[in-house]
Amino acid sequence: MEKTTEAFRTIGEVADELDLPQHVLRFWETKFSQIRPVKRAGGRRYYRPEDIALVAAIRVLLYSEGYTIKGVQRILKEQGVRAVMAASGGARGVAPIRSEPEAPAPLPARMAPVVLSSAPAAPRSVVLALAAPAPTSVVTCLSAQDRHRLEAILAELTECSRLLA
Repeated sequence: MEKTTEAFRTIGEVADELDLPQHVLRFWETKFSQIRPVKRAGGRRYYRPEDIALVAAIRVLLYSEGYTIKGVQRILKEQGVRAVMAASGGARGVAPIRSEPEAPAPLPARMAPVVLSSAPAAPRSVVLALAAPAPTSVVTCLSAQDRHRLEAILAELTECSRLLA
């Protein structure tokens, strides 16, 4: 039996419709006070059509448009629910976001390191740039000093990663 568009939906139905886990919907309820499903006996949540449209709009802004939760909160605070729904492109009729990432664009056949400057301290002094034929003035190896700097940076990043894990 298919529900009408005006019917209230359970959290499971909304989660399935929008391709979101239920726990994400519950989390968003804590982050976005504008999402207010009706709660019935036993704590069961029923989403109204306008709640579903808002959740769909928030989903588009977060997942497709790249906004952060704080960014969407700011839009909601400054411009209101209608602005979020407008910014997301209409929300409810939006095609679901695919869970599989798209294949990355193929890399060019040739990448060559290029020296940008001869400044001694910048680890960014050697970068990869796209080049069809490799220029003859390209430095293809690092000096001992540059290598030492890069190893120190790598050690620092490894330590940061270890601390964050």
